[in-house]
Amino acid sequence: MLASPFIPGHKYNRRRDIHAQYGGNWQSGICPSSNFPYIFIFTGSTGHQHGYEDGWDNPNVFTYTGEGQQGDMEFTRGNLALREHLSQGKRVFLFAALGGGMVEYISELEFFDVGYFETPDRLGNRRQGIKFFFKRAGVYLPVEADKLRLASDIPQEFNYAIKLPNVTERSGLVTSRVGQGAYRKRIIHRWEYQCAVTGFDKLEVLIASHIVPWKDASDDERLDVDNGLLLSPNYDALFDRHLISFEGNGSIILSDKIETAAYQKIGITGKERLRRDLNDGVVNYLQRHTSQMFGEV
Repeated sequence: MLASPFIPGHKYNRRRDIHAQYGGNWQSGICPSSNFPYIFIFTGSTGHQHGYEDGWDNPNVFTYTGEGQQGDMEFTRGNLALREHLSQGKRVFLFAALGGGMVEYISELEFFDVGYFETPDRLGNRRQGIKFFFKRAGVYLPVEADKLRLASDIPQEFNYAIKLPNVTERSGLVTSRVGQGAYRKRIIHRWEYQCAVTGFDKLEVLIASHIVPWKDASDDERLDVDNGLLLSPNYDALFDRHLISFEGNGSIILSDKIETAAYQKIGITGKERLRRDLNDGVVNYLQRHTSQMFGEV
């Protein structure tokens, strides 16, 4: 892999150290250079109310929101440059905004996949947003982008020109989970392509399950990656019916509504636990799920 012109963890003055030397619009979040085969992308803590939430879904996959403040995001300008950067021979460099014109270099990235989600624009109108899925440059992922489908998936958007329904059409589609393509893919990446309990890795069988159910969640919670588990069908069915849940330390909780022997018949012993450490967001959702399981809410 080619040497990087930037050092991970190093802080740079955005205007002086990046754009003055390499070009690109210093006021944009996605900045292709016209002088070098580089694209600079910047992430920060602002813009969450319009769906601009970026982050590492696992140690090697970074989710990045496309550009466009009003109306549906489209594959033009910076979004198109990111999607096509590999075929165009361009390199993508990720920086985090620190304030005061300073940024920190994070990593070189490579396009892996894209998904769609529904989000408000800056005027408050619902629109189609774009989520890019980048992998660290040079890293191998044990899954192909076109295999990121689950047993529970509604028809997915493999066509980059897909459009969400208009406002009138959306009004009757609450239960169809419009715009969850990006969310489901984030859950797959978050749990690293395996059942959160068993490690089973056949994506065509696994289910992206909400912890706090769709009907009980706010708009933000419905698409919050912390509010999701990737589960094998037997665990998903029991979890969805609040017959099992999980402690904050990952240990399984069994409801007494069915007998122990019934759990054992489907291979559940009561000793299972989630396969990764949980952050505070996931723990909070699980506490709400457990409260419902025991009729406390």
